[in-house]
Amino acid sequence: MKEELMERRFGWASLLVAFCTLLVGAQGGCARAPSVSFGGSGEIHSSFRVDVADTFEKRRWGLMYRHDLGTDEGMLFVFPDEKNHLFWMKNTLLSLDIIFMDRRRRVVGIVRNTVPFSTRSVGVGAPSKFVLEIRGGLARLHGVAVNDVARFEGIP
Repeated sequence: MKEELMERRFGWASLLVAFCTLLVGAQGGCARAPSVSFGGSGEIHSSFRVDVADTFEKRRWGLMYRHDLGTDEGMLFVFPDEKNHLFWMKNTLLSLDIIFMDRRRRVVGIVRNTVPFSTRSVGVGAPSKFVLEIRGGLARLHGVAVNDVARFEGIP
């Protein structure tokens, strides 16, 4: 009887510890916010927390109507296919730098300081699978350049 009671208590205690561990992880201790970083020779010189646009609807909406974008924030567009993607700034209130990356996350081109509200399509004439939008001027300020390789954190 005593052993059975001890087994029940130990079982419940183990279950409680497992539940608390999951709860702490879900509260933000373990999971990292999605981010994209750039650097060379193993050193990171810039990092951006990103919203991930990985569905048609999220990619279509993008950063339209957004009034503010922090200096360490951006939006990462994830496309199903690597091809020559074009963007426009219709209903986009902010000037952006648009960084195009191939399937290996290598920067293949950058469109700098886009014109807000423009309906002119912009691209880099090279296939890309990932496209990062950040505030205009930040790519140059942070030294992001063609052939840099991005590192993704927390992005499936």
